[in-house]
Parts: sequence; C-alpha cells; structure tokens
Amino acid sequence: MLRGMRRIPSLDGLRAISILMVVIGHWTSLHYHWEVGGAFANLGVRIFFIISGYLITTLLLKEWAQSSTIRLREFYVRRAYRILPAAVAFMVPVFVIYWGQLRWYHMAAAALYVTNFDPWHPWFLGHLWSLSVEEQFYFLWPGVLKKWYGQRSAILAGVILFAPIYRYACHLLKLHGRADETFPAVADVLAMGCLLAIYAARLPRIKTGWALAMMAPVALVPVYVGAVHFRTTAILLLVLWPLLHISIAGLLLHAVQRPYWILNVKPVVWLGKISYSLYLWQQLFAYGPEHRSWYWLFAAVGLASLSYYLVEQPMLRLRQKREEPKKAYAQAA
Repeated sequence: MLRGMRRIPSLDGLRAISILMVVIGHWTSLHYHWEVGGAFANLGVRIFFIISGYLITTLLLKEWAQSSTIRLREFYVRRAYRILPAAVAFMVPVFVIYWGQLRWYHMAAAALYVTNFDPWHPWFLGHLWSLSVEEQFYFLWPGVLKKWYGQRSAILAGVILFAPIYRYACHLLKLHGRADETFPAVADVLAMGCLLAIYAARLPRIKTGWALAMMAPVALVPVYVGAVHFRTTAILLLVLWPLLHISIAGLLLHAVQRPYWILNVKPVVWLGKISYSLYLWQQLFAYGPEHRSWYWLFAAVGLASLSYYLVEQPMLRLRQKREEPKKAYAQAA
C-alpha cells in the first residue's frame, strides 16, 4: 500500500454483494434452468471488473502523484503476492481431482491466465475466464498509463467505444458465447472503473435520488439479458450495456462518498474480504453436473475461509514484511 493510502470504504461491502450475485446466480441457473440467474451472476462479475478498474487506477494515480512514475516491477510483485497463492491453492487440487477430464492446454491456459481464450475449457475451470481478464488488465494497464499518462482518458474512451464493436463483430462471425469472455469484449467494463478513478475527485456528490434511479438498470438489464437468452441485440450492445456500466460506476462512487453502514458492517466486510477465494471455490459447489443441494455452498465458504486465513493472509503478511525495509529507507530519505 502506498504511503498515506487508506482502505477505501464500502469496497468490501460491494465485493460481498458481487460474490453473492455470482454464487446465487450460478446455483439458480443450474438447478432451475433460470437464465436470469446466470445474467445476475454475470452482473456480479461486471461489478468486480469496475471495482478493480477503480481501485487499481486509484493506486496507480496516487503513486504517480508521489513520484511522477509507476514502478511496474513493484506493481507486478505486489499483485503476484495477492493473486497467485490462492489461485495455486485452488488449481493444484482441482488438476489432481479432475485429471482424467483435462488436457494439457486447459491446465496451461489456467496457469498462464488465458482461460478466456480457451473456448473448450471444462466447467470446473470456467470461472477462471474472469480472473484471466483481471490479470491481463493488471499486465497491460499500468504500462499503458505510465507511457501515455497524458492521454489516459482518451485511451480509456477509445476502449469503451471499441468493445461493443468487437462484441458485435464476434457475433456477426457467429463466435457466440465464449467470445464474450475474451479481453477486448469486456475491456470497456474495466475502463469504466478506470475513468471513474480519474474523475472521481472532480465529480459532485451523487444524491440518493440519483442512486435509486441508477438501481433500475442494475436490476432490469440482467432480466432483459436472461429473457433474450444472452442473445446479442443492438439495443443491448449500444444502449443497455453502457447504461448498466455507467450505473454501476455511479453507485460505486455514491457508496464511497456516502459509506452506508450495511456495506461496512463486519460480517459484510468479512464476506467481501474472502470474496476472491470464494469466487475460486464456488464453481465446484454452485455449478457442475452433480446438481448439488444448496447446503453444499457452505463447503465452498469453508474452503474459501481456509484459503483466506491459511494462504492469502500469510502471503500478504510476507509481502508487508518484504516492503518494510523499503518504507523505512523512504522515510529516512
């Protein structure tokens, strides 16, 4: 964490809402063949993307303000400590358990974070597409921001305009379904979070009435997506998705500006903190051919908790210990 950087309020609460959408959406879409449930799971992932864009860009902008540069190596090392240990703790046992159903390229795609470009990935690795998108974002955006800092807003605006065209082209070429998981197809969602971080300090406080209005697209667009069975339509590409992303970004800003107690109460914050590990493990219990009962979700929460306390937290403490001499040197200088 950068010097002077405090924990942003409400983000863990929003992560908690996102992971609940993913888990409940996956489970209901499987057990009740309710496509709206799958659409709300997709909404949860989009919220995660916007949070990531906002948080990462906020950190990078603060580093630039302090030092007029971005230390890419340090950024990648910090992300590695945060992301890789829990991912390895998930992948290794899953590779062993499902060895008979795997090909080498499935494992390679998962390990290299390119599952979103593996259209044949098995169901138990399917959720890794979004983590691959995140890692590709972490790899690309800091370097782009460092090299073209003055053009940052124009670049993000270009991404937001390009992604719908890319998605539409994929569907014209009949690259249905998993083409939507490739990085260019969802880069606009991350870019929206990045733009929010750039302009958040200059935006006015969002009043409660406007926040309630923004809830309408968040609630209704997934219903529409489920109703049309995830088919691409012009109104979805050109109107509804952009409106949804703007609404999520506005609600995120509103929650940061006015931290609601429900988003910051300890049980909700705790769920947000374990959301990464829970996202990794929920796929085996909220989805799959066995049609497991809902109480199997407690197993996912249990494994996520073990991952958080026995893998994530020790690695974050190790990362902090590694950074202490550098902080001491910076303060002495």
